[in-house]
Amino acid sequence: MASPISECLYCQNLPVLDELMIKICDLEVSQLFLFKEQSYHGRCNVVYKDHGIEFHELSDEQRDAFMRDVAKVGKAIQAAFNPTKINYGAYSDTLTHIHMHIAPKYKDGYGFGGVFEMNPKKTYLSDAEYAQVIEKIKSNL
Repeated sequence: MASPISECLYCQNLPVLDELMIKICDLEVSQLFLFKEQSYHGRCNVVYKDHGIEFHELSDEQRDAFMRDVAKVGKAIQAAFNPTKINYGAYSDTLTHIHMHIAPKYKDGYGFGGVFEMNPKKTYLSDAEYAQVIEKIKSNL
């Protein structure tokens, strides 16, 4: 069942959003967030600006613009951190707002060769370290 806008983490800027992520910037049709849990170093979330629920409900132009934002972030993460592979995931069983997880994976790093874990709760950074990661991403956008 789709969640209404009144209950949407992103649309309502609910307090849990700040517990999970740090906003990096606005993109063409999205917002970019850095996950505080950084088992996948550089992991971000590209969140569509409007309360869309399914990709197929977007117009071709809206979907293309969103995917441009996703690709732009992937390119920035590749340039900033040089991961072995970037995994992309659009999961939203309970949080029904269009968004794309961008999870860089490293050959000798956490979870390489396995299935992406949504929130392993293993790696958190200091405020200064988050700022460095964000600056590296922003400088490559």
